[in-house]
Amino acid sequence: MTASSCRLSRPGVVCSLGDDLDTIGHALFSGQRGLTTSDAFTPGRPLPLGQVTSELPDDSQWPKDHRSRNNRLLALALARLGDEIESLLSSVPGDRIGVVIGSSTSGIGETESALAESGREGPLPETFAYARQELGAPARFIAERLGITGPCYTLSTACSSSARALASARRLLKSGQCDAVIAGGADSLCRLTVNGFLSLEAVSDNPCQPFSRHRDGINLGEAAALFVVTPESGGVQLAGVGESVDAHHISAPRPDGSGAAEAMRQALEMAGLEASEIDYLNLHGTGTALNDSMEAAAVTTLFPTPPACSSTKGLTGHTLGAAGALEAAFCWLALTQGRLPEHRFDGDYDPEIPPLPLVTNGAAPQRRPRRALSNSFAFGGNNASLLLTLDPRTE
Repeated sequence: MTASSCRLSRPGVVCSLGDDLDTIGHALFSGQRGLTTSDAFTPGRPLPLGQVTSELPDDSQWPKDHRSRNNRLLALALARLGDEIESLLSSVPGDRIGVVIGSSTSGIGETESALAESGREGPLPETFAYARQELGAPARFIAERLGITGPCYTLSTACSSSARALASARRLLKSGQCDAVIAGGADSLCRLTVNGFLSLEAVSDNPCQPFSRHRDGINLGEAAALFVVTPESGGVQLAGVGESVDAHHISAPRPDGSGAAEAMRQALEMAGLEASEIDYLNLHGTGTALNDSMEAAAVTTLFPTPPACSSTKGLTGHTLGAAGALEAAFCWLALTQGRLPEHRFDGDYDPEIPPLPLVTNGAAPQRRPRRALSNSFAFGGNNASLLLTLDPRTE
């Protein structure tokens, strides 16, 4: 462990694979896709979506400002943290606990429903509350629900939002502003995001195929994932973070992968590790032509011999602002269970991009994974990498 490390608690997770870690782990390590086909957001064009089917908490008695699907996802993830939250609230003063959440949707889905009900001319319904669509709403929801009064904010850097939220949690601890931070992310499916990605011609009509020669776009999903982040030793440590902004294009990544490689390099440097010491790499791996070729170039630039790799977006869909925290949770599971997430695609790797050793067909790791790197790359070249390590005393 290094001076920059901090402990990540057992995560609270809800995604299309389930809402308890045993169920999620079984799907993750067996390569079970959690995609369903629906035209709920695109009438007449059914799409594979990573929709959450778990029963979510009833929000009818919540303050109007908090009633949103995004917050219901967060409430279930918070409930799954269980004892971690109870212990936190009993041992740390509320003004010393921070909340940092990553999101790109917040409560915009409820605004869509309100506008559909009111029509072009009618007044917005009484149930409408502008505050729940503000980007700060998810963090405020958790803070008010738990009575926390420490630093509280939401980050929105598209698909790297919740990875950056975890990096921000580490900074709050290292600066002495907090003694603990609840950090992670949530994004819910809505028409705005689904049709926004359709307008970019980035969505596949079939289950996505990251790194395949036949890849033709992403599947979208929804999720929430939360950790309690503390300065304690032991367990799973957030040993390094790397962040870069290459600003190459508003939506397309820099083709040479230099910005992505810089984020990975920073995470390794902060953790005091060499590339050869990484046991598993969770790829951003969206299944678009540009992202996968860029990421393969970045990985092989930094890793002369890349570690075992997989993209889990073929299982959950791309959960956008929640993806960084969700995939950090998958790395947490890989480290604590000694298994690697399966990479789902058609098996026809694109020969035009640098080869990566993808985890397929239930392949067992060559060595027990102790160090995992997770990539999140976003619009505007907003890149983040998280490096998780397992304290050997935890085994």
